[in-house]
Amino acid sequence: MGLDSYLAQARELVAQMTLEEKSLLCSGQGFWELQGIERLGLDGVMVNDGPHGLRKQAGGTDQLGLNESVPATCFPAACATACSFDRTLLREVGAAIAEECLQEKVSVVLGPGVNIKRNPLCGRNFEYFSEDPLLAGELGAALVEGIQSLGIGASVKHFAANNQETRRAAIDSVVDMRALREIYLAPFERIVKQAQPWTVMCSYNKVNGVFASDNRWLLGDVLRGEWGFEGAVISDWGATNDRVAGVRAGLDLEMPGTSGRNDKLVAAAVRDGSLPMEALDALAVRVCALTLAAVDARKEGFRYDAAAHHALAQKASEASCVLLKNEAGLLPIEPGAHIALIGSFAKAPRYQGAGSSKINPTRIEGVFDALCAMGVPFSYAEGYLRGKNAERSEELIEEACALATGKEAVIIIAGLPEDYESEGFDRKDMRMPASHVELIERVAAVNPHVAVVLQLGAPVELPWEGAAAAILVSYLGGQAAGGAVANLLLGRANPCGKLAETWPRRYEDTPSYRYFPGEAKTVEYRESVFVGYRYFDTAGIKPAYPFGFGLSYTTFTYSDLVVRPSPFDGSSEGRVTVRCTVANTGERAGAEIVQLYVGLRGSKVFRARKELRGFAKVELAPGERKAATFTLERRSFAYYNSAAGAWAVEGGRWDIFIGASSADIRLVGTVDVKGDGSEAGLAALMAQLPSYFALAGKPADEPLSIPDAEFALSKSPAGEPLSIPDAEFAALYGKPLPPAQRLPGEPFTANSTMSEIQDTFAGRVILAQIHKQAKKLMGDTPSEDVQDIIDASILDMPLRSMMLFGGDRVPPRMVEGMVDMANGKLLSGLIKMWRKD
Repeated sequence: MGLDSYLAQARELVAQMTLEEKSLLCSGQGFWELQGIERLGLDGVMVNDGPHGLRKQAGGTDQLGLNESVPATCFPAACATACSFDRTLLREVGAAIAEECLQEKVSVVLGPGVNIKRNPLCGRNFEYFSEDPLLAGELGAALVEGIQSLGIGASVKHFAANNQETRRAAIDSVVDMRALREIYLAPFERIVKQAQPWTVMCSYNKVNGVFASDNRWLLGDVLRGEWGFEGAVISDWGATNDRVAGVRAGLDLEMPGTSGRNDKLVAAAVRDGSLPMEALDALAVRVCALTLAAVDARKEGFRYDAAAHHALAQKASEASCVLLKNEAGLLPIEPGAHIALIGSFAKAPRYQGAGSSKINPTRIEGVFDALCAMGVPFSYAEGYLRGKNAERSEELIEEACALATGKEAVIIIAGLPEDYESEGFDRKDMRMPASHVELIERVAAVNPHVAVVLQLGAPVELPWEGAAAAILVSYLGGQAAGGAVANLLLGRANPCGKLAETWPRRYEDTPSYRYFPGEAKTVEYRESVFVGYRYFDTAGIKPAYPFGFGLSYTTFTYSDLVVRPSPFDGSSEGRVTVRCTVANTGERAGAEIVQLYVGLRGSKVFRARKELRGFAKVELAPGERKAATFTLERRSFAYYNSAAGAWAVEGGRWDIFIGASSADIRLVGTVDVKGDGSEAGLAALMAQLPSYFALAGKPADEPLSIPDAEFALSKSPAGEPLSIPDAEFAALYGKPLPPAQRLPGEPFTANSTMSEIQDTFAGRVILAQIHKQAKKLMGDTPSEDVQDIIDASILDMPLRSMMLFGGDRVPPRMVEGMVDMANGKLLSGLIKMWRKD
């Protein structure tokens, strides 16, 4: 049930509230709870982290919200489940997470995360679905539908253009309007219109010069006005910039609470007339409706089935693993084969990311445990050391080589250790630990029958690719990934996952290579709409493995493409139906993910060669044939016309591509589309953007596809990274580019980061105090991953965020004092910091 059915009751309650009570609803009660109003019978309710399970803190809440949580099922992270391309599966997982929320009396789970994977180094990519907005939106909507089917709210995050962890609390994401609309806002739009999440969480960063929490265009005009969002907007924890401006913009709930400090500012603004009472009333109604819905859904004494949820986690992991390579049919491993299992990840698996999404699993099953439980004989060697920096051990490598010699199959479990990717910081490169790479290469030198299983949250470079006969990517597969991987290796399940992101052969090939993570103040999205496969396919650069790629133990053929109607009038009421037949021509049952892309050659508006517009998962027995059917609408052919401020359709003969991946196109059809002609108004702008058009300059007779089975043999041409001149990006952006660095003599503000002031005398003093306070909050021995997050986050933290660290001990005047001290006004700063309120 949506929140709309509670709005009338909420309005009645708000009409009875005082100004102070309405203001009270503007922020949380502590770290995880919403405020209640006892005299009106309005209970407080609890929200907690997700998104791939429930992370409810056990016992007391630390100020950073990172301490250990109650046991819950750790489902595969979004980086994995996205590869399932399975809406039904995501709904099942969502409903299971909701059941665990019901048991723990949690009313809103903070997820899913649907930010676009702009760059493979983003430290939080494991929490996000895809580089493609359609896939991210469809799977995000399915997860929301599953969660909310049981009366638990979802919180879609992080809205918007939050595509990196570096300086995330202060960075200005400078994005042209087409890219913003077509790529970065599109997943949120789809989820809001399709699933109406109870809440949307705004991000820390600025979007084109305005903090997301204060951004009236983003929260009011677009989210509520254009998309019809009915729920509540909540801040990411500590993401509020100006609370009164946030209320004006449409930010309903500030989290965590500020002990009433900002609530008083809101009430004062209403009293002095700078904030309309109507804005506060609308906020109070939305928060009140959320609370009423949450209370209504409670089920006292509810208990979920932990064993069933573990089984679902394994099912989800099996459907999400991607087989990248399988030379000479090494996999599945023949029954009775002599097996060597190598890698400490086999016993202590890397199954989830670090940070606010870290689940305390109900149980953990690695590949070692799973093979033992199945009664499969094997020999084991550790291969490499676990822990920080993944240090090399010659003794362990020699032991692994000796063990592998003469075996009929060698399984190496490798990937990225915990400290390589996390919330709070971005990766430095796309490389795996040298110890893992050397292990694979040296073991393969003594035995070519090597299958590498990768446990990681994002793509890596594969210098050892040629040495491995098979590669299976399990991503971060959750607590049951061991059983899933074992089933796939032994042929008890057939891999069917497909990559939800492009795997570049080298980091320099990525379109945002020159523009990530930006400068001190801004990150410029100069690649515009050319994200992921949109860039690789258009520019003719062959990645290591393309978007949508994945092998199976069986084979599939495509035939009988039908496109109706043709021509298409391009109206909002019109539809194009596309249908094809898929047949399983192998000897095993399997599932094929059929992908539909559209493209317009010779477009007057620069665009990608092809864009995903539909996908269907088809399960087939050996010899079985089924139809896959897709429906295309006006929006399927639309681009965002920034001059007109509206979606537009360019007419012409559009290609319809049916593929097994973005690079493996099996069927090609066309449809004549009648456009609206509005691209004529962009002619002058397009003439200023030759670099964007040059991307699509490959010969028209170049082959459209490389069969998936042959893709591993192709090599990426070495070329210069994408470079867009300042003048072109400024023309596309539509106004002068903001300063990327702090200007000489520019005063520090409350939004200056610790990294900006750390070289000043005041900065050194403040930084020492922050580290001392953080240590006190987290205890003397925080875990390594938590310590890494703290260390990285402190330097990227704006001064105003000190109030989150210090709580009531750091009032606004102390932050003002820090700013004065950083600006050389030591006496003024000291007075503000030490005077009593």
